[in-house]
Amino acid sequence: MNGSVQALELTPRNIVAELDKYIVGQAKAKRAVAIAMRNRYRRERVREDLRPEIIPKNILMIGPTGVGKTEIARRLASLTGAPFVKVEATKYTEVGYVGRDVESMVRDLVEQAVRMVSEERRADVEEVAKKMAVERVIDVLHPETRPPSAQGQPNALAATLGSIFGNNFQGQQQAQNQAAAPTPGATADAQKTREQARSDVERGFYDVRLVEIEVEEASSFPIGVIGPGMDQGGGDIGEMLGGMLPKKRVHKRVTVLEARCIFEQEEAAKLIDMDAVKREALRRAGQNGIIFIDEIDKVAGREGARGPDVSREGVQRDILPIVEGSTVNTKHGPVKTDHILFIAAGAFHMSKPSDLIPELQGRFPIRVELDSLTAEDFKTILTQPKNALTEQYKALLASEGVDVDFQADGIEQLAQFAMQVNDQSENIGARRLHTVLERLLEDVSYDAPEKHDPVVVNAEYVRMKLQDIVKNADLSSYIL
Repeated sequence: MNGSVQALELTPRNIVAELDKYIVGQAKAKRAVAIAMRNRYRRERVREDLRPEIIPKNILMIGPTGVGKTEIARRLASLTGAPFVKVEATKYTEVGYVGRDVESMVRDLVEQAVRMVSEERRADVEEVAKKMAVERVIDVLHPETRPPSAQGQPNALAATLGSIFGNNFQGQQQAQNQAAAPTPGATADAQKTREQARSDVERGFYDVRLVEIEVEEASSFPIGVIGPGMDQGGGDIGEMLGGMLPKKRVHKRVTVLEARCIFEQEEAAKLIDMDAVKREALRRAGQNGIIFIDEIDKVAGREGARGPDVSREGVQRDILPIVEGSTVNTKHGPVKTDHILFIAAGAFHMSKPSDLIPELQGRFPIRVELDSLTAEDFKTILTQPKNALTEQYKALLASEGVDVDFQADGIEQLAQFAMQVNDQSENIGARRLHTVLERLLEDVSYDAPEKHDPVVVNAEYVRMKLQDIVKNADLSSYIL
């Protein structure tokens, strides 16, 4: 968790209250994940010699599709600022088969952590980067006003690489230094011109003017990927040595507004210490990361299973050391999985949790069964959450000038129809509301650009649009 103040506020009760804003019901699952997250905060406060011994209590969620398993984990990670990845167990194959290896889930987590930390660091230097970008734009608009500065010296590493791969490396570096050499003339008139130009650029006066700028592009290394799996484990040689090579300069003709954005990104990248970013990302991934393994029931072996099911137990045995705690090598450095929180989920229609190998069962000591949704839950989902579906559709159509009014009896009828279709065909939980609402408002959405008549969604309107489809079980199974 980022910051003690935030951690203090995230008590289990507060976490559940925040999750209640987006997810209806499932109180047991919310309590379980809230306690798991609070235990992380408690672990940080125990004495240092005991801290490594306290491992997270991984959670196994059992319930049908569309009841909120993934959403609980996703919202929890967003709430606590923890790196989060969702993976499907069915994507992985036993070692020796073609497919993704299980360690890639940890590498994905580290990549997500790197992105998170980079965005935070970028936000910290945003103001400075904007100012530097404006100065570079002024240099393009008024090159005669550029202040004098020392001309860059040839890069010693470029010279070394040039002796190995050819003199073109030295030539590129020298050309880059010459291109960067400023023109003298920091006179009083030049300063006045720059101040006026700075004011004009900042207020957007030059935004649509076209200018020609030089953009940095990473040089490609002559040596490609070496060995299988290098793209996942260690990265290719070009990426590892990319920082050592001279940057290529590409000329582009863009507007001043676009130039500011490009320069801002370049300047922010120069201000960020990527080594520090990687160190912090590895720490967060190992200490605060959450990996959500969906469809775990699909790799649970069933008694008497043969043929394609032969590798299911192998996948479980490959997942086991990751969940138990091991060190995974990534291109940013090694990361330990001992304190990553693993949340596994599955419907377990065709199998049961006891079909998992005993060792893996033992690594998910907290089991939570999620309830199937009722018509009353559907009504709540349509109206109560902050991102309620009815609010989303109202906002979408309002952008075209169409006012949609969802009446209470209309919402109740929608919930009843959704429940009825789930009972008649496959129960896909709350996702059925998406199909029902799309079908209900299909004509309105199609005509919205031309017709702006207000729409009142009451029980009669819902029955008129959906009753024939819902009553016909065969038709509803295809359409809804």
